[in-house]
Formats: sequence, C-alpha cells, structure tokens
Amino acid sequence: MQIKRFFRSYVFRFIAFAIASCSVILFLASQPSFSKSDESVFSDKDVDFSFVVVGCNRVDKADIDKTSPSTANIEQLKRTFKEVAELSPPPKFLFFAGDAVMGYTSDVNVLESQLKGWRDLYESSPLASSKTTLIPITGNHETQNEKKVSYEGAEKTWLKVMAPYLKYAGNGPHAGGKDNLKTDQSQLTYSFDYKGTHFVVLNTDPVGRDWSVPKAWIAKDLDKAKSRFAKHIFAIGHKPAHAYPKNLYSPAEAKEDGLGKLYPEDRDEFWASLVKNKAEAMLAAHNHVYYRAKGPNGNTWQIIAGNGGSSLDKVVDQSKNNAFGFTVVSVLKNNHVTVTSYGRDVPKSGYLAPSEKYPTTVRDRGDITWSS
Repeated sequence: MQIKRFFRSYVFRFIAFAIASCSVILFLASQPSFSKSDESVFSDKDVDFSFVVVGCNRVDKADIDKTSPSTANIEQLKRTFKEVAELSPPPKFLFFAGDAVMGYTSDVNVLESQLKGWRDLYESSPLASSKTTLIPITGNHETQNEKKVSYEGAEKTWLKVMAPYLKYAGNGPHAGGKDNLKTDQSQLTYSFDYKGTHFVVLNTDPVGRDWSVPKAWIAKDLDKAKSRFAKHIFAIGHKPAHAYPKNLYSPAEAKEDGLGKLYPEDRDEFWASLVKNKAEAMLAAHNHVYYRAKGPNGNTWQIIAGNGGSSLDKVVDQSKNNAFGFTVVSVLKNNHVTVTSYGRDVPKSGYLAPSEKYPTTVRDRGDITWSS
C-alpha cells in the first residue's frame, strides 16, 4: 500500500512537473525574440507617445494586375494596418514612407487610380477608425515617371488623393528660395511639433532635383525647433541619407542607393544639420530592408524601414532580411527614445501569398536616445 501511495505521489509530481515545464516552454516560445545587444524593455505606462514608420509595399511590375488597382501587396498591407491598430498604447502617428504604389508613370490618371486604390484599402482597415493618424509621404514611385524623373503632375496628383491626411502639412518651402526649388514643396516637405517633439517630413525627390532634400530650409527649420527647446527631433522621408551598405547587397551595389547617390555634399550638409541639432534619427524606406545604424559625426541614427511588403532586397545574409513588418518608435516619459522592429517571415510560397501562419514578432529593439 505504501509503495502504491509513493508511486502515485511520484507520478503526480512528475506529471505536475511536466505540465509546468511545458507551460514554461510554451510561454518562452510565445515571447518575441529581439537583439540582445542594446535591449530596452518598458511598459505601456512608461510611454509618452509612439509612432510607426513603414514604407515600400508596392508590388513588382510583373504583378501589377494581381493587385490592381492599388498595386499594393494587399496581404501584407492589410496585416500591417490591423496589427498597428492593435498596438498598445495606440501609436499617435503612422508615417507611410513612400512607394505605396507602383507608379513610375507619366499618365496621371493611372497614378491617381493606383493611389485611390491604396487609399480605399486604408479606409476599409481598422486603422482608419483608430486613434492613430496616417501621415503619407511621397516615394520615388509616386513622383517619378517611366524615366525615373519627378514631374509636377505626379506631385499634384499625389496631393489631390492624399489631401485628407495632410492636416499637419503646409509650412514647407515654396518654389525658389535658397534651395532653388522648381515647384511648391510646402505640403510635401514640412514640419510640425507634437508634445515637444519636432517632426520633419521630407519629399526626397522634388521636381528638378531627384535624390535630394531642401537642405537650406531644413537647416533653418531645425535651428528654429531647437530655439523652441524641442526635446526630440526626427526626420522622416522615403530615401535614406545613408543607405544600406552597398557591400552588403548580393551582389554588391556599385553605388550607394540613398541621398548620397547624386549629391553627396548636399546629403552631408543635411546630415550635419541633424547632428548639430541632436536629432535622434532619420527614418526612411526605399531600400527593401530593415536596418539600424548610427550615421557619421554624432549620435543620430539612420533607420531604414523599407520592409513593408515589396520584394525584399537580396543581401549577403538573407536570413537577417527575410521579414515584412513595421517599426515603432516610442518616446518615453523619462525622455528616452526606443525603437522596436516588428516582423513576420516572408511566405515560402511567394511574397504575395497568405501569411497567417507566420507570426509577427519583435526582430530588433534598442535605445536610440541622443547621448552627449
């Protein structure tokens, strides 16, 4: 009888231990994985506000008819809209950093149809009725024609379709000025403040000077922001100032695919303005990767969030660039700033395929607070 009691007790403890162990394993398996270096974890109550950046969701040219009229990767776009709407606390802004549609057309009617298709996808998503404000940004696919040259008709078409989401726009540079702009950029490149944080929204392909930003206007704008004691500064545009390293592509790129491609001196002056005014980061897309690195001459970060759903770039270590997703920047109440990259694996059956079996997890997390 004692042996039976001992056996039953032992079996019970073994089963209990096994259940507990499985629970721990399941719990750990459900937790997001992220970079152990530069780890920064906080709770919702620590967040003053947050915002999301994502770009590059348009399909390949060969797949335009599959997702017409939007020419967006609809599967990934809908999922991102849904997941951003479910974030807690709700982000204040979603900056969509360009290349939402295929574009690259001199036919403004085609461009308008694509943009309206994309807008309809947003309006039918849970994000449209959430507390998060959409701020769209032009990409080269929206502003350029077949020859990859920006033109005024494309700018006007984009402004027409995206007008409902431009309530913060309007204080940007007009035609002429020290930057010798060819067209009015006041609603394409502009700035605004929110809770002591200064945002600079950038059109990185203005008519007459593709691959550039109005450096003189930006320098003056940032100086004014600092004179108002802005606590944080972020620049957000489509093309990064410092692109994904050309030697990390597979095969290696001959020239950098960022603002330094055509006007490296202008890019350097722009970056110097960010560093001078202690901007935390420039966030961009264009390169179809997620990438985070400090730029030169200071503590300003370059964060590329071009993994919104377009075919990902081929890189040396493809295992590190195999996820679609979005990036969250959190401004904390203690004045620290963190970045979190969320990603889901690219479906094995193709980049446009259903993705529900691929969970979205944290792929990178770090503190990007300016450190003197």
